[in-house]
Amino acid sequence: MRAVIQRVSSSSVTVDGRIVSEIGPGLLVLIGIHESDTESDADYICRKVLNMRLFSNETTGKGWDQNVMQRNYGVLLVSQFTLYGFLKGNKPDFHVAMPPDKAKPFYASLVEKFQKAYNPDAVKDGVFGAMMQVRR
Repeated sequence: MRAVIQRVSSSSVTVDGRIVSEIGPGLLVLIGIHESDTESDADYICRKVLNMRLFSNETTGKGWDQNVMQRNYGVLLVSQFTLYGFLKGNKPDFHVAMPPDKAKPFYASLVEKFQKAYNPDAVKDGVFGAMMQVRR
C-alpha cells in the first residue's frame, strides 16, 4: 500500500461538477492499493497517517509536534490506483494495483478504519473509480 500525504489548508473532491467531499485544514491522502495488500497493511497505513506529527504545537510553538487528531483537523482519503503505475515503454502499466472488484471493498474498509480510529465526521473520501478533480 502506498500513501501520498499532503498537509492542506482545505481540500475537496469534485465529481461531474459537484463537490462530493471537502475538509478544512488537515491531510489530503492519496491511497494506492497493491494486489498483495492485506488488512495488516491497511491497519499500518491508518495508524501511521493518523499519528504522524506533521503540525506545529500552537501552545509551545514547537514544530512537527502534533498529529491530525490532536489538532482536530480533517482527513480526505482519495483512492489512486496510478500510484502503482510503471512505465512499460511509453505506456503506463497498472498490473500490480489491486483489481477494482477487490480494491473497492478493501478501500471502503480502509475508510471505515480511519473513521473508527479517529472521528467519522472528520474523515472524508472521494468516489471510488470515478474521474475526480481534487483541489488542495
